[in-house]
Amino acid sequence: MSGKKQGLLLVLSAPSGCGKDTVLTEISAQMPIKRSVSMTTRAARPGERDGVDYYFADEAYFLKMLKEDKILEYTNYNGHYYGTPRTAVDEWLKNGETVVLKIEVEGAGNVRRLYPDSVSIFLVPPSMQILEARLRRRSSESEEEIQSRLTIARSEMQNAPQYDYIVVNDRLEDAVEDVRAIIRAEKHKSSRCGNQLSEVLHYAES
Repeated sequence: MSGKKQGLLLVLSAPSGCGKDTVLTEISAQMPIKRSVSMTTRAARPGERDGVDYYFADEAYFLKMLKEDKILEYTNYNGHYYGTPRTAVDEWLKNGETVVLKIEVEGAGNVRRLYPDSVSIFLVPPSMQILEARLRRRSSESEEEIQSRLTIARSEMQNAPQYDYIVVNDRLEDAVEDVRAIIRAEKHKSSRCGNQLSEVLHYAES
């Protein structure tokens, strides 16, 4: 029997400093997922790798991709563009893969409209005080940038109720397990198992 489940598109959003990358790194080490690499016009932070963490591009190239309809969604966050190249995402879903998009709140809304079957998770910090401490530990932003990110975070978290799930990233292992549990449950929804069920019934009748 070769029936294939439909692909699962998972949208993960969180304020800056909430540990999106760390959570996704742990999940990808524990279960098969495809991580879409976003494109951004901001400069790379220390340790970030082009093509792995983000595709780093100048604004002219980003706008060219946008004009050619090669960007699935995009947003302007804190003065920089962020977007999702679309070709790989559609191909992975067609092949029944679990695809994770790590994107900002505005972009997540666009994806939910384009892919109504997608599943969205909002990752939140245990408190704003802990979020501020995490941002300061990165030592990669000025005081002005930290305050800007905290202001944006408060605004973004107002949108959390629009997501399907909210996961608190207090203890990393707990947050990772919560996201894994959501993925496992969503992959077994009847709406995604139609091909497998049809094949079971076909063999039962033959």
